[in-house]
Amino acid sequence: MSTSLRLKALLGRRAAVTVPGAANALFARVIEDLGFEAVYVTGAGIANMLLGVPDVGLTTMTEVSETVAAIADVVSVPIIVDADTGYGNAVNVVRTVRTLERAGAAGIQIEDQVFPKKCGHFAGKDVIAAEEMVQKIKAAVDARRDPSLQIIARTDARAVEGLERALDRARAYVAAGADATFVEAPASLEELARIPQALDVPQVANIVFGGRTPDPGRDKLAELGFSIVLYANAALQAALKASYDVLGVLKAEGSLHSVADRLASFEERQRAVAKDEWDAREARYRV
Repeated sequence: MSTSLRLKALLGRRAAVTVPGAANALFARVIEDLGFEAVYVTGAGIANMLLGVPDVGLTTMTEVSETVAAIADVVSVPIIVDADTGYGNAVNVVRTVRTLERAGAAGIQIEDQVFPKKCGHFAGKDVIAAEEMVQKIKAAVDARRDPSLQIIARTDARAVEGLERALDRARAYVAAGADATFVEAPASLEELARIPQALDVPQVANIVFGGRTPDPGRDKLAELGFSIVLYANAALQAALKASYDVLGVLKAEGSLHSVADRLASFEERQRAVAKDEWDAREARYRV
């Protein structure tokens, strides 16, 4: 079964499947190794980790597609890609969808923010007209080569126009052909509960540690009817905290002795990147 069909089935279960985010191929390997059923290529994570900048619309489609291709080379689980605003208008969306599909995406998420977009949990967001986003969704649906490639329409209108207008937008995006919708940054459990009740297609919840949306846990989100729960930058936040902690000790003490238990062993590091497979290839092709 193709990864796009597997993702479609996963969305259809409406079981609040936990999908962590990866900003690079190593994090994606860890996600698959731990048994998660899909990986989310996080735009914010790429901005933070690749460029060292905030999630304010500075990444390009090329940078994202190259990351997707690297991830697709090393994992077999479905890949959902954060394509921000589609990197332009409806015509740009056509190229974005075709490029990301070739790179290995099983699902592509496009949002209705004004470019340059911002993290969904930042202040100061704005959204384009709903009619313009409808045309972007139609373009995305028309552009996909694989009819099972999942088009996920995200709306950031909750913070700008309120929850009911956000739900109206999501309905319009479904009518335009979106396979699933993603109402970003609901601010309470009551708002979370309202979303799957109001929309017939599979729903995505985004739990940002320290963000605007509460985290009631997987069981509650499954009870509410969500299909996927994103933890888009948990790995990034964990790695950032660990890097500061370990390197801070290295700077202060000039040694890693006191934090040795905070580090992956040399062997664990090589296992994570499947060095044994590359050793086997080297042996096979040795002259």
